[in-house]
Parts: sequence; structure tokens; C-alpha cells
Amino acid sequence: MAESRQKSPAGGTAVRSVVLPPALLGFLLLLTLMFALSYAVGSVAGPVSPGMSGTSTGGTPPDGGGEVQDMDMDMGGTG
Repeated sequence: MAESRQKSPAGGTAVRSVVLPPALLGFLLLLTLMFALSYAVGSVAGPVSPGMSGTSTGGTPPDGGGEVQDMDMDMGGTG
């Protein structure tokens, strides 16, 4: 009986190139473009509020204390 199977040139292991589907490539491209656009708009717009900074000083907050305010006073004294 002659062997009817043919061996691949790589000795039995097929070399397979990795090709991503076009839909996945398009999605990744769109995701990258949206991230870049939102980053650019955010850097042009600047901080959300005028006194906002990205670093913490570790001191007391600018509202004068750090003590917890009474919720009843803020809501019109319902209790």
C-alpha cells in the first residue's frame, strides 16, 4: 500500500498567517479615531471648573473645614 497522504513542506506543521477580518479592523480604526478626537476636544476645552486642578494638596478643603455639614440645614430643616 502506497501512502496517499502528502506531508507539508514544514514537516507536518502548517504555517498560517494571521489575518484579521475587515470588520474588526474597521472597528479598531473607528475606536482609535474616536478616542483621538475626544482627547483633542477635551484638551482644547480645558478643565471643567475654573479652580479645578489635577493634583491634591493634602490640606484642608477650601470650604473651610472638612467637618460634615448637617443635612437637615441644607434641606430646609425637615427634621
